[in-house]
Amino acid sequence: MIAETVCSAVSAAGLGIAVITAYRKRFLAAARIAAYSLVPVGLVMTGVVDWLADTAFSPTAWAGFAVLGLSWVLFATTRAVERRRGGSRKERKAAGAATAPDAVAPRASAPSLGETTRPAARPAPASRGDEDFSDIEAILKKHGI
Repeated sequence: MIAETVCSAVSAAGLGIAVITAYRKRFLAAARIAAYSLVPVGLVMTGVVDWLADTAFSPTAWAGFAVLGLSWVLFATTRAVERRRGGSRKERKAAGAATAPDAVAPRASAPSLGETTRPAARPAPASRGDEDFSDIEAILKKHGI
């Protein structure tokens, strides 16, 4: 009973503000305010307010919300663990079968001390400006300029 009265008062106040706004020739804003102010009365008339009031004071409803929260936490936790591990169990098995058992270790795993083969250093170009212009010429020719 109190919820319906409060919703009606809020709607009446909102409609009053909408009338004042329309008087100031701000019709678009007045229509928007009127739309928002009619929502509480609509909720009372459809019975949503009674349902919410019954739900708010029901221990069974609160237990249901707790179960839903626990379910959400479990979903989020399993999703986070799955992302950290790199996919589902089937995906991990497929990835394990796809890798070759005799894979070569990467070059970075070789010790850095001792004799190593280094690639030959590139000779420095005699005039750096000519190279840059030749690259630009090639690009311009490619685009037909």
